[in-house]
Amino acid sequence: QLQLVESGGGLVQPGGSLRLSCLARGFRLDYYTIGWFRQATGKEREGVSCISRRDGSTYYADAAKGRFTMSRDNAKNTVYLQMNSLKPEDTAIYYCAATPIAVSGLDSWTRYMYWGQGTQVTVSS
Repeated sequence: QLQLVESGGGLVQPGGSLRLSCLARGFRLDYYTIGWFRQATGKEREGVSCISRRDGSTYYADAAKGRFTMSRDNAKNTVYLQMNSLKPEDTAIYYCAATPIAVSGLDSWTRYMYWGQGTQVTVSS
């Protein structure tokens, strides 16, 4: 059974940092494109970043560029999202997701087949 388990969310002050983790169970992460998505209350789900199965390239939404870094540890079968300089508008539930599609950009969440349960990130003073 394919399963994704996120962790690392929490409450952080503006300007602070968090590192989210996404552990894959039942499959190898590097055989899939893995994406991070977020959904704030009352808003649509949006892509944050992804790492392609094609060549390990990473892609970021404009809101994440320069602040967020996505990485993959194949030995731990885990992907990470390092988030720095957090802003209140980053507050959302963050999800990791997997697709067998070898993407070449930050595609729609509808292309992803497997989803974690989400982890809450709250940026507030």
